[in-house]
Amino acid sequence: MQAIVCHASKDLRVDPQEEPAELSPGQMRVRVARGGICGSDLHYYQHGGFGAVRLKEPMVLGHEISAVIEAVGDPTGDFRIGQRISVSPSRPCGGCKFCHKGQPNHCLNMRFYGSAMPFPHVQGAFRESLVIDASQAHVLADHVSLAEGALAEPLSVGLHAIQRAGPVFGKRVLVTGCGPIGNLLIGSLRAAGAAQIVAVDLADNALECARKMGASVTHNTRQTPDALQQYSAEKGYFDVMFEVSGSAQALRDGLACVAPRGVVVTVGLGGDVSIPLNVLVSKEIDLRGTFRFHPEFAQAVDLLNRRVIDVLPVISHTVPFKDAVQAFDLAGDKTQAMKVVLDFGVPD
Repeated sequence: MQAIVCHASKDLRVDPQEEPAELSPGQMRVRVARGGICGSDLHYYQHGGFGAVRLKEPMVLGHEISAVIEAVGDPTGDFRIGQRISVSPSRPCGGCKFCHKGQPNHCLNMRFYGSAMPFPHVQGAFRESLVIDASQAHVLADHVSLAEGALAEPLSVGLHAIQRAGPVFGKRVLVTGCGPIGNLLIGSLRAAGAAQIVAVDLADNALECARKMGASVTHNTRQTPDALQQYSAEKGYFDVMFEVSGSAQALRDGLACVAPRGVVVTVGLGGDVSIPLNVLVSKEIDLRGTFRFHPEFAQAVDLLNRRVIDVLPVISHTVPFKDAVQAFDLAGDKTQAMKVVLDFGVPD
């Protein structure tokens, strides 16, 4: 079989790989169908890593996938050959102290597809064939496309961010950064009953997608740098803010618009930034991080299956997986692309 392998910065190849080994009970072999290119995949391709995480050996990329079951290790189980599934890339060990505390996204022995955090690296899922644990498989409804199924993973990121924020029903919410995660978060906020969702970005195409996903108001701060000032009067307007761009300036500008005792959730990875602690102290703002997900994946697939959230506006391009370099270059061009999905040749 073939897989998309990153050897180093700007060195991406479609390489042959060994076929998966024989199955054990509780496992299944799947034919990968669609794969969404994530921001972390782009960082490996463009820069060889991000922050202190660097590629030290060739690594198969990818963690946003849908698939079709080809074989099952336990024929008496709940799954059958031919079922269309979304595959969770999150594989906590279940035995460490964080797993025992109900925080599996912080597992000390996490095996998350396409991650260079540990060494040897955890190989990714952008390959034609893959062996998974049955616990990773979530069946897609017949009306859900394989491309939509591949977006359950980034949708889960937004759902976990909302879980970190707490109740958003009836709240006024600011979202800064309208890439794929930000826009899927907006769709989730709308489903969760947010009263108003104000979306901010530097690009009109991103904001157009935000409106389709449910944003009430959008602002292009490249064109109108002071657009958020109207929300800073009387100690701020928003109950909750999600900072998804990774921009220090976006975080600082947003803090001025958050009302006293509001909640700010930082989703984007922007590295070390300085923040005005006097604003957090004087307005009693809660600043919270959010990292990956785990139980939210099943919720994401359920929302797709019940048509509660429509993720199709986020998908801008579909490219054959053998044109991986073209697909990654396209995904890196934010003026053209939102979410680029790789097609591994499995019909819908």
